[in-house]
Amino acid sequence: MELIKSLFDFVYHIDKHLSVIINQYHTLTYLILFVIIFAETGFVVTPFLPGDSLLFAAGALIAAGDTGLSIYLLTLILIAAAFTGNTVNYLVGSYLGPRVFKEKNRVLKLDYYLRTHAFFEKHGAIAVILSRFMPIIRTIAPFVAGVSKMSFAKYSLYNIIGGAAWILVFLFAGFFLGNIPFFKDHFALVGIAIILISIIPPIYAAVKSRMRKPATR
Repeated sequence: MELIKSLFDFVYHIDKHLSVIINQYHTLTYLILFVIIFAETGFVVTPFLPGDSLLFAAGALIAAGDTGLSIYLLTLILIAAAFTGNTVNYLVGSYLGPRVFKEKNRVLKLDYYLRTHAFFEKHGAIAVILSRFMPIIRTIAPFVAGVSKMSFAKYSLYNIIGGAAWILVFLFAGFFLGNIPFFKDHFALVGIAIILISIIPPIYAAVKSRMRKPATR
């Protein structure tokens, strides 16, 4: 419970926490942000790490000045983190294979794998790219893509496109919008709004799928 409370506080006040990190670690902040983005996309067990709000906050703080950080260098570093993180996640999924999905497994259900595999088969490119903009889904998608044996070359192409688009959109949204008075005065609410807007599509899809399921029996 204490961990959840601390995580919520970090996300809700992410601009203040990130500011402290920058003041304490200076250029090492590049490495810290690399590790966070890498872990959030690279390990299927860490979907709770901040992604969208962290990028927005980083962009806003750099735009405000006095950070000593370059928005362009950070962009390249975080694109590399997003790409390598997803690649590792894909390779782990490819190595473990579908045997990790079990009928009675509450997290890795076999039914989830079968549905996601079919989705990747039908919407491979768009699924990989759009998953970048959905918290939790972006952590699970590369793992399932690996399990599904999607072509590594094909996956890597969509991975770099999706990863670059995700970093550019949120980092520069923060850079250009974060210091507008309204956004600056309501930064915590903006961060929560970003998260909520990001999770609406997968929640809607899940609810829609559950409503359709009885009709297909």
